[in-house]
Amino acid sequence: MDTITIKSLQYEALHGVYDSEWQRGNRFEVDLIIQTVLEQAGRQDDLGKTLDYSKAETVVREIMKGPSVKLIETLTQKIGEAMIMKFEMIRHLTVKVRKINPPMQANCAYAEVEMSWPRSS
Repeated sequence: MDTITIKSLQYEALHGVYDSEWQRGNRFEVDLIIQTVLEQAGRQDDLGKTLDYSKAETVVREIMKGPSVKLIETLTQKIGEAMIMKFEMIRHLTVKVRKINPPMQANCAYAEVEMSWPRSS
């Protein structure tokens, strides 16, 4: 199995538990780790044989810029489900969503949720 990694897609979005997060927003990062078969794409130099990164980013952006949710768990779940539905070539998917500098008393670089979707053959 081969791997495509799309790392640190960055968004400003209105998600969070607190009213201030829905008004001012937060910074988020998303990683996609996609396992698939890439041999034909490599041999044929054909975008149609691989996952188009820009189409994957569009899926993520639509969710990140879509209706506000409270939890990064919800964002992660929505992204994973949408990716699996849209791209049949995915054999295994891991999605990570990070909220940068989450609102808490201690300094914190980010809070991150990671979820995975194995596709049944």
